[in-house]
Amino acid sequence: MADPSTYRPKTGEIPELPGVYRFSDAHGRVIYVGKAKSLRQRLNSYFADPAGLHPRTQQMVFTAASVQWTTVGTEVEALQLEYSWIKEFDPRFNVKYRDDKSYPWLAVTVGEEFPRVQVLRGAKRKGTRYFGPYSHAWAIRETVDLLLRVFPVRTCSMGVFKRAGQVGRPCLLGYIDKCSAPCVGRVSADEHRDIVEDFVDFMAGDAARFVRRLEGRMRDAAGLQDYERAARLRDDIGALQRALERNAVVLPDATDADVFALAEDELEAAVQVFHVRGGRIRGQRGWVVEKVEDVSTPDLVERLLQQVYGSEDAAEATGSVPREVLVPVEPTDADEVRDWLSARRGSRVDVRVPQRGDKRTLMDTVAGNAKQALALHKTRRAGDLTTRGLALQELQEALGLPEAPLRIECYDVSHLMGTDRVASMVVFEDGLPRKGEYRTFNVRGDHGEDDTAAMREVLQRRFRRYLEDREQAGDLEMGPDPEDEVPTGPGAIDPTTGRPRRFAYPPQLVVVDGGAPQVSAAAAALADMGVGDVAVVGLAKRLEEVWLPDDDHPLVLPRTSQGLYLLQRLRDEAHRFAIGKHRARRTKGMTVSELDGVPGLGPTRRKALLDAFGSVRALRQAEAEEIAGVKGIGPALAATVVAALRPDAPTTEAAARAAGAAGAGEDGQGATDGPAAAPSGATALSALGPGDGGTSDLDDIGAVDMATGEVLSR
Repeated sequence: MADPSTYRPKTGEIPELPGVYRFSDAHGRVIYVGKAKSLRQRLNSYFADPAGLHPRTQQMVFTAASVQWTTVGTEVEALQLEYSWIKEFDPRFNVKYRDDKSYPWLAVTVGEEFPRVQVLRGAKRKGTRYFGPYSHAWAIRETVDLLLRVFPVRTCSMGVFKRAGQVGRPCLLGYIDKCSAPCVGRVSADEHRDIVEDFVDFMAGDAARFVRRLEGRMRDAAGLQDYERAARLRDDIGALQRALERNAVVLPDATDADVFALAEDELEAAVQVFHVRGGRIRGQRGWVVEKVEDVSTPDLVERLLQQVYGSEDAAEATGSVPREVLVPVEPTDADEVRDWLSARRGSRVDVRVPQRGDKRTLMDTVAGNAKQALALHKTRRAGDLTTRGLALQELQEALGLPEAPLRIECYDVSHLMGTDRVASMVVFEDGLPRKGEYRTFNVRGDHGEDDTAAMREVLQRRFRRYLEDREQAGDLEMGPDPEDEVPTGPGAIDPTTGRPRRFAYPPQLVVVDGGAPQVSAAAAALADMGVGDVAVVGLAKRLEEVWLPDDDHPLVLPRTSQGLYLLQRLRDEAHRFAIGKHRARRTKGMTVSELDGVPGLGPTRRKALLDAFGSVRALRQAEAEEIAGVKGIGPALAATVVAALRPDAPTTEAAARAAGAAGAGEDGQGATDGPAAAPSGATALSALGPGDGGTSDLDDIGAVDMATGEVLSR
């Protein structure tokens, strides 16, 4: 790798003008292309402090061996030249959008003497007008079949066309009036081109004009009592209307817009676009891009617009660039992008972010499609057996593990200013999520905002349970023999279910969300427990660095590494699971009633009281005798309710006796010892949570009324 100082240009040599620059490697290959309003400021930013650059940008600077630039007159010219160079050189460090599949397009070969309508995929060809893309080829064929009644355009291949001309007999479509048969001279080349232009105008969104024209002809034919022709025109109108019904109406009729939305994570982004013409969705398309360079969301939007509209020649761009381009965020150089698109279209183009109304609703729909596309892409990538095996092998080699980590556990802590602290544990086995093994932990200690202390507590609780199960199972140890990993003995099997206990299986790898402090806390927790056969790593979110215990510098995996992708999925899943449980806990804590703290008053009895009195305010005014009249509420509980809601209320002799009886315990067992005694019949339990969404096996819930199952305190 080259030292940037060896090829850094002198500051005085770099012009303070807009332009485009390109970095090349030692072999002369262009590896990165960029543009700048001021070339001097931008290029100096690469060389001033290379060590402080983003890792991807830093890798590019150290890979390069030279830099060249070209000045231009305006920033719009810089935008155009940048795209041209990216298209010409295909630099490895530039973001490139690739279709997530090969979409079919409805293509009209307007450059031929007798234009043809057909379905095409792949790269666009010169002299061809495209409509779409469509999700399925059969959708195009059904639409064309309807429209051929009104626009009998040629659809056959060149071989069929020439053969029909040689024998002087058209194909079947010519006989059933779904082709004007220019091959045998039924129409001239100019007449056929007029039909093609009408077809193109209809597909471009000018449908109302043709419907009105056919309706006028139908009325004229009916007035002349030419009912057969009128009936045929009626059927033609029906065919046009059925073709229009295939496209959902989403915006007013005059609206022509492309609606873009994207969903992204640290490594990839998925983009979806809906093409709206005449207020109807005429096509939909999607891309998935790997973030091979350090780009923000506005940068992604700018590169996306460059690729979508820059690949057209001038004639095609006039028809393909709409009046409005709706984006999730404005591109980096929004004014320059507007000017560039306006020049491509030949009239003003508005690039903006919709804030409300139908366009905002449609944007949300497109964004939902983008999220689904990204999730589907990740699922397909993770579901590939070969890819999963490669990911585990890469982790084994990169982390120096004795074997591939077939079971990986990832931990994350979520809280709001140190409150309602929740930790999550997600489990991946053989590279796939094992949601039945997911757990959440209510962090017990008063750690404030110290995530490292919370992480240490959670890992100690998890592995304490593992050691207990291992001891009961007969000193189970992990070994290279797969049979050694199966718990044996009565302690490893739950007698009620016949399955291994929840914490009986140890992981080969523990991943924590964070950098060096979190990794050190996790390693210390395992060391204190005497667990030495489980590796620990951390994944820092900002730079996607992998941290190992006792290492001063992180391990940087390649951006294309399947192992890094697996670690990122683990980290993101642990974060999602933790924040979901944290929000649920916080929401539950915010919905508190004055009746919640009344001993012996569970959800059913609370509901009965509110149904009887209508509100807590009315209940507060009631006497104990009235409260005791509610079904399920005895005198003792009524006195307790009155005492809780009205501490200063006078106590009658009967209520005092009832309260005294309650203090002795309604079941005659007496009061519970201790300064924080629970109500009679209550005990302290530890909850064993179910799989996805359960509470940790190690969480103390607190006092519980054994008669009703109601949680009395935490």
